[in-house]
Amino acid sequence: MEKVTNFLVDLLKTKSPSGHAERAIEYVKNAFEKLDVKCDVTVKGALICFIKGKNGSIKRTVSAHVDTLAAMIKEIKGDGSITLSRIGGYTMNSVEGEYCTVETFDGKFYTGTILYNETSVHVYDKVGTTDRTDKNMVVRLDEIVKNDKDVKNLGISVGNYVHFDPRVFVNESGFVKSRHLDDKAGVAVLYLALLKLKDNGMIPEYDTYYFISNNEEVGHGARAGYPGDTAEFLAVDMGAVGKGQASKEDNVAICIKDSSGPYNYDLTMRLKDIAVKNKINYAMDIFPHYGSDASAAISAGLNAKHALIGPGIDASHAMERTHVKGIKESAKLLYHYIVGD
Repeated sequence: MEKVTNFLVDLLKTKSPSGHAERAIEYVKNAFEKLDVKCDVTVKGALICFIKGKNGSIKRTVSAHVDTLAAMIKEIKGDGSITLSRIGGYTMNSVEGEYCTVETFDGKFYTGTILYNETSVHVYDKVGTTDRTDKNMVVRLDEIVKNDKDVKNLGISVGNYVHFDPRVFVNESGFVKSRHLDDKAGVAVLYLALLKLKDNGMIPEYDTYYFISNNEEVGHGARAGYPGDTAEFLAVDMGAVGKGQASKEDNVAICIKDSSGPYNYDLTMRLKDIAVKNKINYAMDIFPHYGSDASAAISAGLNAKHALIGPGIDASHAMERTHVKGIKESAKLLYHYIVGD
């Protein structure tokens, strides 16, 4: 598990916002190819990997995504502060106080902090009562800038990506807390299942493709790029932990319904039966504000059975946390599904 944890930590530290995930795609490609898996990058920039099965009569696609929440510079204001345009679905208060990095078009990086524009309690009257919105949240650059000209002279421009510091931390109890566990923890699940396949000398029941998407957070990650004759599409993404949810950080969630509607009943029940048979710690769950790459593939017209599993993640789209047990249980379920147990 140490190898998988190290893989995950390095991946979490790799910048990969939606639309600009090339670094993480290359990182995952290199890791999978070291396990003798054939990988290619699609026209759209996603990663597709092939694992030969015993039976080529049908194709299975298993997905996870490396793209993350982020922002772009919307405006450089006269006082040198920077407003943001969000990439992905998160609240502005969830990134208040977060360290960030601006990436210029010519590849320079400048650090900063995301703040409410009237933060000091010693100066302003309504710090604690004002809603945090796109208009009143700014990036405070760690550079001496007095006005918009100073900022632009650094090479900073409208449209530059703003990366959030993941702040990765793994403790001795097995908790992993970081931004972007959605869905880099899912990629770690695919990696662990692949390691287990190789260690046990097992061959998948059917031809299996790993599809690592790069635009899931903005809704179109798996709308194209996987084999068109895929008969089963299994997304490995986070299980949403919170009040009223069955998912926990140390189990694997099997999602039976989310905002896109029910997942395929036959495939979902088969996954549940695999979990029961192999004594996997699982929970059936419904995610009311959620969509996955499996949903995207189906909405794009894929004629396949689709399902969703993944490790429980607390505080999704904020400062997230999971447990190595959740990653292990998810990988066990994925492994037994792939080998046909």
